[in-house]
Amino acid sequence: MDEISLVVPEAIVNSLPEDGDAAARDMQEAVAGWEARLNRLIEDNSDEDVASAAVDVVERFETRWEQYDDFVAELRAWGQSPIYAMAWRDLHAALVQQLYDNDDLSAHIDRERNARIVNDGIRFGR
Repeated sequence: MDEISLVVPEAIVNSLPEDGDAAARDMQEAVAGWEARLNRLIEDNSDEDVASAAVDVVERFETRWEQYDDFVAELRAWGQSPIYAMAWRDLHAALVQQLYDNDDLSAHIDRERNARIVNDGIRFGR
């Protein structure tokens, strides 16, 4: 499996307020950490193990995406600016998309997710 490259989209960095440099750095450090972890897995494990770990990462990103989306509504309700929550939400969505954009990895992710559905006892049809 090829090495994975993840980035913080420029549009997300540009959406941050002028004093958002610390948040941008935090995002870049977080993304670099996830990229490094996934690439270490690729070096040391089989494609199936990498796919399983990648699905765990995708599911974590999706969960965080939903949490930050909830924060947006909550912050607005309290009269606070949700810009940072929106940026982190959008970052997690972008990372999921970047993992699926990796052709080699996306097929493995789909296969692993389908296997998990079947293993959980969910059956299609009826």
